Amino acid sequence: MRYEPISRDLFIRNRAKLRSRLQPGSVVILHSNDVFPTNADGTMPFKQNSDLFHLTGVDQEETTLVLMPDAIDPMEREILFVRETNEQIAIWEGGKLTKEAARAVSGIERIEWSSTLDGFLHRMVPQAEHVYLAGNEHLRASTVVETRNARFIRDCQARYPLHRYERLAPLMHRLRVIKDAEEIRMIQKACDITEAGFRRLLGFIRPGVGEWEIEAELAHEFVRRGSRGFAYAPIIGSGPGSCVLHYVENDKVCLDGDVVLLDVAAEYAGWNSDLTRTVPVNGRFSKRQRQVYDAVLRVFRGANELLRPGVTPMDYQKQVLGLMERELVGLGLFSASEARAQGPDKALVKRYFMHGTSHHLGLDVHDVSPPHEPIAEGMVMTIEPGIYIREENLGIRIENDVLIGRNRNLDLMSRIPIEAEEIEELMNAK
Repeated sequence: MRYEPISRDLFIRNRAKLRSRLQPGSVVILHSNDVFPTNADGTMPFKQNSDLFHLTGVDQEETTLVLMPDAIDPMEREILFVRETNEQIAIWEGGKLTKEAARAVSGIERIEWSSTLDGFLHRMVPQAEHVYLAGNEHLRASTVVETRNARFIRDCQARYPLHRYERLAPLMHRLRVIKDAEEIRMIQKACDITEAGFRRLLGFIRPGVGEWEIEAELAHEFVRRGSRGFAYAPIIGSGPGSCVLHYVENDKVCLDGDVVLLDVAAEYAGWNSDLTRTVPVNGRFSKRQRQVYDAVLRVFRGANELLRPGVTPMDYQKQVLGLMERELVGLGLFSASEARAQGPDKALVKRYFMHGTSHHLGLDVHDVSPPHEPIAEGMVMTIEPGIYIREENLGIRIENDVLIGRNRNLDLMSRIPIEAEEIEELMNAK
């Protein structure tokens, strides 16, 4: 098997936590994602709805979870509906989950075929007072494409207009933001695979190498170690590309004297890692590159000390901007007097560091969290400061993933080279 087995106890625990937050007389109805089309008869690779996976462990289309904790019949308190296979599906797509397999993965005793869902809902929903439905409420979400859950919300409200409808998303955000030990194990596995990919690159990058060739080396290493591949579209930007935050073309040749910014990481079993390193194409940082690299590294370490339980994301970012301001003055990008005059919005700082320092990480790379929730023990977050000097074609970003601890953070990427000297040594090893 590609992945190590995930204990179904994780999903049983997750459902129990959700049930404890529901109002009396509730029903939860949560659908899988669709298989989205491309062109002609093509489709995109399937990506499961993260909330459904969090609650069931099922990574298959046409799946629906129905929870009704107060149902009179105990066998109707948890029902998982999965797609029924047939000979044609088996020939063209391969086998789908049997009822026995779905039961083993999820820990849900009652498994039914998806074709019977409407009949069950027609009987169960009228018994409920509150109907919890799922929407994508991530603060940075784009909802241009209608999802399976969005279609169901419209249809369900038309069919049962007098029920009290509730938002499932806030409950799931609060449940998913604190990571279970089993989740941390999977994220650590993704980080370890990412480490192997990065170490492979240190012996490969040199002047004349194409950014796409670097991408290929990573894909090879990630997949052969059991990952499906990249956790997100890889960013491999050399020279001017190192200053483009979401540079994904990866089509330039790496030139002597430039740096290459690598925002690349592996997924594992549905969980993600997120790494950024910036390395010199020729294996040696120039004096200026090293100055900027060391400045970013100092901010990275300072941010790790600030990202502690109790701090709010807004206060944390404000404090990091203060760290960055001192470094940018030290690099000669603006003067101390200009820094004092720039105002509370830190416009000068944001000219060179224009993104957030940290985000949550888990089943989604930019994982969900309650808005403005203070940092708490058990969260997994990135730390990723950067300095981008476009007039010098020089962008440096450093990023690791950390588990927020009570007394100190646990760096899940602590074994991945981060010091400039170690990176140079490994790039020049024979």
